[in-house]
Amino acid sequence: MTELDVDPSGASPPSGDEHRGVVAAGIDVGGTRIKAVLRHGSSIVNRYVEPTPPDLAHRFGEVVTAVLDRVVSAGPGRPAPRSVGIVVPGLVDERGGVAEWSANLGWRDLDIRAALAGPVDADVVVGHDVRAGLLGEHLLGAARGVDDVLFVPLGTGVAVALMTGGRVARGTTWSGELGHVQVAADGPVCGCGRRGCLETVAGAGAVGRRWRESGRDGDARSVAEAVAAGDPVAQRIWQDAVEALAGALAPVVTAAGSRRVVVGGGMAEAGAVLFDPLTAALLARVPDPGLEVVPAELGEWAGAIGAAHLVPATT
Repeated sequence: MTELDVDPSGASPPSGDEHRGVVAAGIDVGGTRIKAVLRHGSSIVNRYVEPTPPDLAHRFGEVVTAVLDRVVSAGPGRPAPRSVGIVVPGLVDERGGVAEWSANLGWRDLDIRAALAGPVDADVVVGHDVRAGLLGEHLLGAARGVDDVLFVPLGTGVAVALMTGGRVARGTTWSGELGHVQVAADGPVCGCGRRGCLETVAGAGAVGRRWRESGRDGDARSVAEAVAAGDPVAQRIWQDAVEALAGALAPVVTAAGSRRVVVGGGMAEAGAVLFDPLTAALLARVPDPGLEVVPAELGEWAGAIGAAHLVPATT
């Protein structure tokens, strides 16, 4: 892993001397799994994962503290972590340490920092899972060496994170919620209550739903396999999703001057079936012929790795 040179809080990153030898933990709380890593200096020395319990919102402090204890106790005799980064999906007030809303995890206004203030004897830094994932990919994965990057995890939902000039843009709690931009006024109803949001057209759930509505069985993975096999129905559904996604991404890429788009999530597992048409559709819409579209490299660990490198904001 490279030395830390960015931080999504907007604060100045620590110097090499401050970063060297630091022990920190990163915990990525997802809808189905909780992933944790232990960092010593610039190396990840342990990883741990367990299923997300259905009642997490009601005992967040207890569950996360137990996960932290497990990833630390299984480590190779390092000192206790000096800081713990916790990242979650949804709307996140990173400065206040509050998870304002998560549809998948069933909470509103969860004060994460307060929930961990007693049991965790370390600085607790709260972040957004997608922005932390971009930080992880920049440090260790597919965004290495590029300072202007758009990170796009494609799953049931569609959220993005943006890096410009080597810093992850934080903005407001709504930053990155591209999946809730309307792209089809008469489209399906979204979980947010509006119609035709991007994730109702281009998300994995939307692709699978259209496939089943055509009388077939399966999900987005089934559609990708059928596309590769030459099924015309699958190809139409897939291309519609790709075109909608490219149409939403192109203005963001152009406005920010992104040089690389890193795509992760379950749909990225389709490989060339996704990347070939998505690259073509994006290059047809943006003025930069050198734009790269590449697969993420860290998989489900990107968020936890990024979380282990979060530092407290100083402004």
